[in-house]
Amino acid sequence: MWLYLTDDKYNDLLLSFNLVNTNNIKTTNRILYGIVNNIDTNYEEIIIHKKNNKLRFLYTPSKTLKDVQRKILKNILEERVLSPSSYAYKKNCSVVDAAKAHVDKKVIVKLDIKDFFNNITFNKVYESCFNEDLFPRKMGLLLTNLCVYNNMLPQGAPTSGYISNIILRKFDYMVAKYCADKNISYTRYSDDMTFSGDFNVSELIKKVNKLLYDNGFILNKEKIKVVNRRTRQQVLGVVVNEKLSIRKNYKRKIRQEIYYINKFGLEEHLKKINVITSESYVIKLMGKINYVLQVEKNNKEFIFYKTLLEKLFK
Repeated sequence: MWLYLTDDKYNDLLLSFNLVNTNNIKTTNRILYGIVNNIDTNYEEIIIHKKNNKLRFLYTPSKTLKDVQRKILKNILEERVLSPSSYAYKKNCSVVDAAKAHVDKKVIVKLDIKDFFNNITFNKVYESCFNEDLFPRKMGLLLTNLCVYNNMLPQGAPTSGYISNIILRKFDYMVAKYCADKNISYTRYSDDMTFSGDFNVSELIKKVNKLLYDNGFILNKEKIKVVNRRTRQQVLGVVVNEKLSIRKNYKRKIRQEIYYINKFGLEEHLKKINVITSESYVIKLMGKINYVLQVEKNNKEFIFYKTLLEKLFK
């Protein structure tokens, strides 16, 4: 396809993606290849201590690289169609949308993909997102290098989520077809897969395990959860037993924070809990309230809390 592509046409194509704020091809190449040739200096390693005492390593790109990745996402990747089963990293989709599919079901099975982003390699990204059917090889390799670090998808990169959805598109369609035949509801939110209905659990897990393996991934057998309707069924933090609702404990903590704000005033309350910046605290608390209202839209109590915080923020 690209056999007779001239240098001028190649340069025009690269510039058309507007990855750098310039129309000069020399400057564009200097910046992009400068990033790729000094990739280690363009990522910061962040170590997170998990509850199970294991370490999680995140790699966040530099400002320059992050800006380039955002443009790759907007100008290249977001044109690709994703499977209807995937809900993370998509516009106008949320955990609530994913949870809706699993309301009032006999059994819910939650599965997890092991080392999800770490197992998305350079070759997988190139073949799925930037291969020679889509881009000249040189350009495809450049774009892949701008999105991959240490032969894996860096979780702090803006492009990583959407790329993961593209790579799992084939898997999603295969799983969705199997589930449709069995009358099973299926959604995937990043590496979290949820299945609900009335079905043979062992058979489902065996099938998903095989499909993951066929697509180069591994089922995390330590995180298999099977929940029937006699207990609290949660999908991505949303309770789905009979209707969508938020955990009582989650709402109780918000209610407690509002109580102390009303009792002591915002600034005095923040002093007591050793919070310095009121703006970031209010934004975070507002986010929690909006999450509740996203699920329970007509909750008058939390509508009042939102109005109260809006006045405080002003």
